[in-house]
Amino acid sequence: MIRPQKMKHLEMTVHTRDVDSVIEYLGRRGLMHFSGDTLTGGSGGTGTGPVSLIQEKLNRLRASARYLGINLPGESGEDTTLPQAADDRLTDTLASAILGLSAKEKEQQEEKKKLTETLTEARAFSKLNAPFSELEQLSYLTLRVGRLDPRRREELREDLADRAVIISLDDTGRILAAASRKGRFALDSVLKKSSFTPIEIPKEYTGIPEGLLDSLAEQIAGIEKELADVAQTKRAFEEEYGPSLKKLTESYLMALTVEELKGQLRGTENVFVIKGWVPAEDVTALVEELDRRTEGRIAIRAYNPEEVEDINEGRKKVPVSLKHGTFVRGFESIVFSYGAPLYGTLDPTLFVAFFFTLLFGIMFGDAGQGLVLFLAGFAAGRTNTIFESYGKFAVPLKAVGISSMIMGLLNGVFFTNEEILVKPTQAVLGFFMDLAGMAGEPPERILHLMPEKGNMAKLFYFFGFTVAVGVFLNSVGIIVNIVNQWSLKKYKNAFFAKTGLAGLFLFWYAIFIAVRLILGRSLFWYDSLGILIPGTLLFFGPAIWRLISGERPVLEHGFMVFIIEGFVEILETTSTYISNTVSFLRVGAFALSHAVLSLVVFILSEKVMEFPLGSAFSLFIVILGNAVIILLEGLIVTIQIIRLQYYEFFSKFFTETGVAFAPFRFTKKGV
Repeated sequence: MIRPQKMKHLEMTVHTRDVDSVIEYLGRRGLMHFSGDTLTGGSGGTGTGPVSLIQEKLNRLRASARYLGINLPGESGEDTTLPQAADDRLTDTLASAILGLSAKEKEQQEEKKKLTETLTEARAFSKLNAPFSELEQLSYLTLRVGRLDPRRREELREDLADRAVIISLDDTGRILAAASRKGRFALDSVLKKSSFTPIEIPKEYTGIPEGLLDSLAEQIAGIEKELADVAQTKRAFEEEYGPSLKKLTESYLMALTVEELKGQLRGTENVFVIKGWVPAEDVTALVEELDRRTEGRIAIRAYNPEEVEDINEGRKKVPVSLKHGTFVRGFESIVFSYGAPLYGTLDPTLFVAFFFTLLFGIMFGDAGQGLVLFLAGFAAGRTNTIFESYGKFAVPLKAVGISSMIMGLLNGVFFTNEEILVKPTQAVLGFFMDLAGMAGEPPERILHLMPEKGNMAKLFYFFGFTVAVGVFLNSVGIIVNIVNQWSLKKYKNAFFAKTGLAGLFLFWYAIFIAVRLILGRSLFWYDSLGILIPGTLLFFGPAIWRLISGERPVLEHGFMVFIIEGFVEILETTSTYISNTVSFLRVGAFALSHAVLSLVVFILSEKVMEFPLGSAFSLFIVILGNAVIILLEGLIVTIQIIRLQYYEFFSKFFTETGVAFAPFRFTKKGV
């Protein structure tokens, strides 16, 4: 597509009962770029009620997922729908079960910790020959000795549950009650309620009863078994409830986005107003679907950009949506990193894709290294892998990889080795020479970047080719600007600017003269006209345009200012086009530096073959050298190409940037 997609401005009046369904459809399809006057700029939410309820559900789901060790999504998925009443019930059921299990595990862990501390201290004092009364000073343990009616012993155990240990000391009803130091008040309260009578411990009674230690150990073992059962249940919950937790989270995230958006939409108690830009080709399907979803309870009006007041008066810009095939779409990020093209102007992405691929191949000609880049692009394009996050680089990497491989085959270089491709190249060239009836030995390679002894002509031809690429790229940039300015009805810039027709003819004729001089031709009288006519149009362009358009005065700031501005325009135009053209010599320079680095690696790998373990050292140098070239020089070449695109190409027509089409959507995946 040469131009961005045509856009329509839609104004929708939606009934309150249908607004959730409408927003859900818009968010899932990603079709509408909201207008600035659609949103009030409020904090979002239709009141604290719906938003707080959704947040509560999300918090319960997140707490459940944290306990089970499940990573929840941060946004809704492509097939997510808004939560229904059944989802609310399922959320409550799952959260109650999971958080109940969490509370049970925490309680058992606390109890195990308490009993373990008690047992540890009891064991420490169990063999001490110290009066029992002195053991009451233990840090973790509280001991009570007394009489209790044997008939109430089981009742006491039930009341204390796991908070204390009850041990019979004899058959007369004497018991020993042990609890943690923190639980002493609860122990004393239950003992008092059970008619427990404390007795004085004989002075000769020493140590801690063995039954107490055994009982504590048994209780700890029981709790450990219960914890193991909880862990098994936890694993079962994770496997069974994990998918449901993720799906429910996505639904509530969508619902939260909907509620926050509704809180910013203009409207009344009964209707909402939604305004935005939609690609013209999607309007019909959008209207039909929304009419079906709302059963006709929606009013939609569509306007062309020129029918929108804010657009006509220049207060707003029409968002720009580009539509490309797989190859060109991979280079959109380079264009948008500089700026979005204005709506109605030419889309430069196709040119960017072509020139980026061409220039990279010229500067990075190695069949083996190009293969690595291609495979890297292939890996980046695979989903559900560790390279998935680099997916946006997949197409550019494949493109420059293929371009580098082609240039490498022409140069006869494979992983810096200049001998591997000699025989295959000679076989192919020999076949075509035989078909053409040509005699002689086929050459070892098609292109020779490295200077040959006594013959520098091929190198100069190559640099001349890179300059020609620069001339072509600069010319395309100027032509794009001329078309854009004509489309925007800025005819002065289209005809009399340095990036208009006058500048283009001056540039082309200067190149025409330069080529003739290089070929040894002479200048003629008409060459002065070829330079003078476009130069005059540049010099007097503002005055000529004022005369044509009927504006006054012709010399707005005086004669001297007019003359100075004219000379400055001529000097700036001349210097700009000279620098923009000569700048492309760097393409040849980097191609040559790549060849030199490859030659250095190749020579070093050959030299070390003479040493012990030479094969191993040679392989190491080849691997290391190629890795350095791919990573370091590949990055440098990429930066240089982007610089050439920005300064030599974009600067010709990107005098004003537009607004990128940013439709409302729930998920950023694949964007």
